[in-house]
Amino acid sequence: MDWKIFLTTFITVFFAELGDKTQLATLGISSASENRLSVFLGSAFALSLASFFAVMLGDVVGKYLPPELLFKISGVSFFILGLYFIWKGFFVS
Repeated sequence: MDWKIFLTTFITVFFAELGDKTQLATLGISSASENRLSVFLGSAFALSLASFFAVMLGDVVGKYLPPELLFKISGVSFFILGLYFIWKGFFVS
């Protein structure tokens, strides 16, 4: 186990997930449910499964594209999505 990669991944994902749509959806479901354990286990399993798919896809894509290019593609994609959501928020009713 590479502890440096583990901690980097943990810290990155933990802070990225704070206040995002997934956490807000989980908060809403939890507030309407009497069974908090089921909500926790469901959301934890869903995040684990999504992370599993991301790791598997990253493994395959990483064999064909260099990490630097993947970071650039991710950055440009987030920038374009950000502009789209800003535009949609201001100009589309």
